Amino acid sequence: MIPRYSRDQMASIWGPENRYQKWLDVELLACEALANMGKIPIQSFHTITEKAGFDVARIEEIEKTVKHDVIAFLTSVSEHVGEDARFIHMGLTSSDILDTSLAVLLREASELLMQDVEKLLVVLQKKAFQYKDTLMIGRSHGIHAEPITFGLKMALWYQEMERNRERLVRAQETISYGKIAGAVGTFSFIDPLVEEYVCGRLGLKPAPVSTQIVQRDRHAEFFSTLAIIASSIDKFATEIRHLQRTEVREAEEFFSPGQKGSSAMPHKRNPVLSENLSGLARLMRSYAMASFEDVALWHERDISHSSVERVIAPDATILLDFMLNRFTGMVDNLIVYPEKMMANLNMTKGLVFSQMVLLKMIEKGITRENAYAIVQRKAMKSWMEGIEFKQLLLEDSEVMSYVTPEDIESTFKVENFLKHVNYIFIRVFGGENEEACVGGFIDSLGNLSKL
Repeated sequence: MIPRYSRDQMASIWGPENRYQKWLDVELLACEALANMGKIPIQSFHTITEKAGFDVARIEEIEKTVKHDVIAFLTSVSEHVGEDARFIHMGLTSSDILDTSLAVLLREASELLMQDVEKLLVVLQKKAFQYKDTLMIGRSHGIHAEPITFGLKMALWYQEMERNRERLVRAQETISYGKIAGAVGTFSFIDPLVEEYVCGRLGLKPAPVSTQIVQRDRHAEFFSTLAIIASSIDKFATEIRHLQRTEVREAEEFFSPGQKGSSAMPHKRNPVLSENLSGLARLMRSYAMASFEDVALWHERDISHSSVERVIAPDATILLDFMLNRFTGMVDNLIVYPEKMMANLNMTKGLVFSQMVLLKMIEKGITRENAYAIVQRKAMKSWMEGIEFKQLLLEDSEVMSYVTPEDIESTFKVENFLKHVNYIFIRVFGGENEEACVGGFIDSLGNLSKL
C-alpha cells in the first residue's frame, strides 16, 4: 500500500524557520572560514556560534521599517549575538546568502521529489507486470489500430518516468551551485577560499564565475524539468480520462464508498483526480515560463527575478510533490476492466488484422499497391455494413485467388501482435536474460546482413 500523503514535509522546507536557518547556516560557515583564516578572532567566532539565532516575528517587525529582508534578518541575529555580530556578513552581499541558501533549499526539495518518483516507479512496474498479457486495442488518432496490452502502456509510462528521474538528477546537479563572491562577483572584500569552504560544507559547488547572483539559466533548467515531469503526469492522466469515458470504460479511477460524482446526476463517476492533475500541469508549465523570464536581468543583477522565485520555488516543488503522490495513489488503486478491453478490441469485427492480411498478400507476390487496394476495399465494406472482416475476405474470389483459407486463418491470430512483449519488458525492466535477449537479436541482424 502507498502511505498516506502529507504535504507538510515539502511545505516545511519553504517555511520561514527553515529558510532563515539556511541563511544563518551560510553566514556561520562564512564566519568559520574567516576565523580559520585569522580574519575573525577565535573567541568572537565562538561567541557567534554559541549565541547566533533569530526570531521570525522580530524579523518581520524590523522589515516593516527597513524594507529589506536580509538586513532585517541580520539585525535580529545581531540582537542575539551582541557586539561580536560585527564580524557577521563581512565582505558579503545579500545575494551571497540568498542564492546559496536557495540552492540548498532546492536540493532538499528535489530529494523529496526523487523519493516521490521512486514510489511511482514501483507502482508502475507492479501494474506493468500485473497486466503484461491483458489485451486491449491500441489507438492512433483516437481510432482503433492494432492490439497491445495494458501492461505495455504501463511499461511505457515507467520508462518515461525513468527519464524524468534522470532529468531530475541532472537538474539537481545544475542547481547545486552557490556563490560567496561579494557585490558584483569579484571577491573584492572576501577571499575566494571562503566561497570554496562554504559551498563545500553545504554540498554545493562554487559558481565558476558569477555577478551579484548565480545565473538564472540554472534555475530555468530546474523549473523546466519540474514542468516536464508534470507534463508526463498530464499525459498519463489524459489517457486515464479517455479510458474512463462511458463508451470506452476500460479503466477508471477508484470510486470510494460515499463518493459523489455530480450534484445533479447520481449515476456519475467522473475522472476528477485525472482532470485535477491535468489542470495543475498547466500551472507547472506557467512556472517554467516564469523562470525563463528570469534569465535576462539588467547588467550584474536586478531584482525582478526575486519576486518570481519567492512564488514559484515553493509553489512548483510543493505542487509537483502533490501531483506525484496523487498520481501514484491513483494508479495503485486504478480499476481495470479486461473484459471490456477485449469487447472493445472485437468491436470492429476483425478489422485490426488488416495489416496482417496485407502483409500475407504481399508475401504471396502481390504488389503492395494492389494488395492495399483489395484489403482496404474489404475493410471499408466491413466498416460500413458491420460484417465480419474475415468473412468478407473468405467470400471474395479475388482475395482467394491469391491466398488460401489457411492463410487467412493464420493472420487472424491475436498472438501475432504480441510475440515480442517479453522482449520489450526485458529492455524496459531488465532481467536475467536481458543480455542474451538483446545480444541474440543483434546477432540475428548480423546474420541477415550476410545474406
